[in-house]
Amino acid sequence: MLREQARLRAAVLARDTEPWQEEPSLAGLRRVGGVDLSYPKGDETRACASLVVLSFPELQVLYEDCRMVAVSTPYVAGFLAFREVPVLVEAVRRLQQEEPALQPQVLLVDGNGLLHPRGFGVACHLGVLTGLPCIGVAKNLLQVDGLVKDELHREQIRSLRREGDTFPLTGSSGRVLGMVLRSSKNSSRPLYISVGHKVCLETAVRVVRSCCRYRIPEPIRQADIRSREYIRKQLCSPLEAASSGPQSSAREAELGD
Repeated sequence: MLREQARLRAAVLARDTEPWQEEPSLAGLRRVGGVDLSYPKGDETRACASLVVLSFPELQVLYEDCRMVAVSTPYVAGFLAFREVPVLVEAVRRLQQEEPALQPQVLLVDGNGLLHPRGFGVACHLGVLTGLPCIGVAKNLLQVDGLVKDELHREQIRSLRREGDTFPLTGSSGRVLGMVLRSSKNSSRPLYISVGHKVCLETAVRVVRSCCRYRIPEPIRQADIRSREYIRKQLCSPLEAASSGPQSSAREAELGD
């Protein structure tokens, strides 16, 4: 996996590549996608893969695809994408075949992109394999390259007074690995934005800000809601749908949640 990850990492484009990205107002952006993988509580062998596409800037759901999938690759810290991305790629390919006019122009991913021990998180992996611009959106800090959730970091978070306030995540290497964003005036808990593929960090932050009605950007929020509801219906019981499998603590740290 390490060799394959390094090979794919070389294909990442950490810059804007699409005409709509050049516009400060994101003029030309019409469709934003979100993906999610939810697991039935206590079951690591299957999950609900969810892909939604929303109109932009209205943020109305245009398309959804939820289905139960087998998850056979074991979880290995730092290599989560090898377990989860294949089923998300399949969902994107179904959309491209069945509703090509609804293909998203950018995908928001619950997880990290370049903010990763080897600079190749889930958002990068999905972007390279689909060819779509992707943005990593994590809910907690992945502590890599000297980044730590210490008192200084907490003080920086407290300095985010207004919706849209940000500060950069600069690692010990001197590289800016992502951006911390206060996405909602009603929540002081920030998001950790990182480049996935075919987008620069500044544009990634603009897109995420523009997609937030609440703390979590609407494409990811809708994908999560629909995947959990699908599991509940499939199981025909009130069994809780967990956002992660049995290895939840390690996996959530990698996803940033």
